[in-house]
Amino acid sequence: MYEPIRTKPVVHRMGAAADYPHSSRAEALDMQLAGHLAALLAVTDELGLDEGAEAIAAQVKRLRGAEPARAPHRGAAGDAVLHRRAHDLAGRALVVAASRADTTVAILAAERMDAHAAALDTLDLAGAH
Repeated sequence: MYEPIRTKPVVHRMGAAADYPHSSRAEALDMQLAGHLAALLAVTDELGLDEGAEAIAAQVKRLRGAEPARAPHRGAAGDAVLHRRAHDLAGRALVVAASRADTTVAILAAERMDAHAAALDTLDLAGAH
């Protein structure tokens, strides 16, 4: 009733050599974490927050094996939109760091979240008066 399959299967069997490199789950999480941290670094640099930027840059270097690209800062420390963006990026980094059990980055991300939340609180209080 059905025509038999006459071509080779497209799906490779487990253990067969593939023509392209595969990354492990840990490598994929490292790449994802480095990406979140690099984005956080860009926003942190844009805000001109040097104390946080150096710690983030060190972790990006550790994960990628190379110095991260750095953006010149604008000194926009009072920009609430950038602080919200940095807070969100730090939260994403925290989730990935927790899933890969990277305590150092998890602590750094939580500290950055706290710093940006405090900055937002200060900006909200300054805007309320």
